Amino acid sequence: MPVEVLPEMTIVWPKEWGMYDTAGNIKVVYVAGPFRADTQWGIMQNVRKAEDAALMLWKAGYIALCPHAMTQNYQNECPDGVWLEGCIELLRRCDAIYLVEGWQNSEGSGEELKIAKELGLAIMGNAKSLEEKDVYSRV
Repeated sequence: MPVEVLPEMTIVWPKEWGMYDTAGNIKVVYVAGPFRADTQWGIMQNVRKAEDAALMLWKAGYIALCPHAMTQNYQNECPDGVWLEGCIELLRRCDAIYLVEGWQNSEGSGEELKIAKELGLAIMGNAKSLEEKDVYSRV
């Protein structure tokens, strides 16, 4: 199935990046964006944005890994470190990171982007989330 790059989706680096790896496996994309908020409603809105991005990636032919959707109901069940370390481990196993709009306001997303760059992962997002000054200044 050929990848369909939707108007809402841009691949910043590398430009020639495709849906399959060299072994023919579908690439896995980690969805990064804000999770925490001052209210439960705010958290739900952040989860919804991440889920929307994940669905768009699935429709484009990628496998989307959305930690927001996976852990949204586990608040205070484990120390924060469990979730943070677990998410980083999931990111390490992915081929790309997709930055949800508003990621710049999330300390965790900034750290995830830094790790993604260190790992050489492709960086994806939409035009609003991928302003070069933000993506490239966070190393």
